[in-house]
Formats: sequence, C-alpha cells, structure tokens
Amino acid sequence: MKNSNMKTQEQTHLTTDSDRITSTLYSTKVTATGGRHGQIRSDDGLLDMKLALPRQLGGRGDATNPEQLFAGGYAACFEKALLRVSREAGLRFADEDVKVTAEVGLSRNESGGFVLSAALAVTVTGVDQKKAEELVESAHKICPYSNAIRGNVEVGTTVSAC
Repeated sequence: MKNSNMKTQEQTHLTTDSDRITSTLYSTKVTATGGRHGQIRSDDGLLDMKLALPRQLGGRGDATNPEQLFAGGYAACFEKALLRVSREAGLRFADEDVKVTAEVGLSRNESGGFVLSAALAVTVTGVDQKKAEELVESAHKICPYSNAIRGNVEVGTTVSAC
C-alpha cells in the first residue's frame, strides 16, 4: 500500500515565508555515509572529506565536523552578502577590508532535541561603526544562510569598524 504522506522528488517545491523561489541559481549534491564518523563527498568530487565527532562530544576529533562546515559556509556567504550590499551602497572594499568569523554551537533544547546557535563577528575597515552596523543588517536580509535559519537558529552578531 502506498503511503500518501510520502512526497516524491517531483512533488517537492521549495518556498520561503516571504518570497517564492523563482529559479535556482546553483545546486549541488553531497552524500554522507557513516554519519558523524563517516565521509562526505560532493557529486563533482571537489569536496571529499572524513568526518569525526569532536573531542568535546566524546569523539576522536581527528577530522572536521558538520558544525565546522556550516560555520565556514556561513562566514563565506555572509561576507559575500556584505560585499554586495556595500557595492550597492556605493562602497568598495578589498577582500582584506572585511572579515567574518562564524561560530556555530550545538546544544540541547528543553525537550532533549539538538539545536544550533550561531554568532557572527564582523569587522569592516574603512567605515564608521554606524555604517558597519547598517551594512551587516542589510547583509542579513540577503544572505542565504541567514535567510535559511531565520526564526529557527539564534544568531548573535558583533560588529567592529576600523
């Protein structure tokens, strides 16, 4: 008997709360085997890594983990979003003028489920504090990682202008 709650790949449509996705600009596939003690590999082979549970969670800590991968992706994506909103505001920064450090935490909620938290430390050289904060706020509105986790993951930000 077919389960009517199951969705096929063709039936799945991605939407956001505020906007419908009009077209996919880029898509990638990564396959995980072995969970947190396993391996991940992208369909093009450019990402091919061993995973390990961090020492703090009782693992060996001898390889990367999903939280590190998420933090790296979030930091890189947020920096690009910040550079884009800066350009739109008539500002041009060199790569070394903007630094984003993402920290991702893994915790348990009150019901025992696992939850993530995130913190972004953003440094912008060449503008005052107020402008740097405005740029970070604008970047949060267009960053795909910020949009994906908004309302679900607590994100703290620290902004420094030099």
